[in-house]
Amino acid sequence: MKTLNTALIVSTLLLGTAHAQTATKPGMDMMTMEATQKTGPTGSMDMVDGEVRKVDKDAKKITLKHGEIKNLEMPGMTMVFQVKDPAMLDKVKVGDKVRFTAEKSNGAIVIADIQLAK
Repeated sequence: MKTLNTALIVSTLLLGTAHAQTATKPGMDMMTMEATQKTGPTGSMDMVDGEVRKVDKDAKKITLKHGEIKNLEMPGMTMVFQVKDPAMLDKVKVGDKVRFTAEKSNGAIVIADIQLAK
């Protein structure tokens, strides 16, 4: 019985600690929390260097060879992205050097902004 009581006390303490770590800070609303989660720990999305490998206007997707995407903790690679605004695809063509921002949206990684590199 003593072991059971000890186990219950330890479990309660661990659950309380986990709950306290997920609680919001005073004055932090849900909008602020969502923005922090989308943009990473620094609170901003850095522009990422990339090169356009494919543009698929029908599917509203772009394939980019890119450097590290810090706000998503993603290493450099070549991958297909959805675009937030399909009009972005009219600005670029295969071979263009670009700078872009990416974010998670509805379970997908989406290009939020793209510009030709200078």
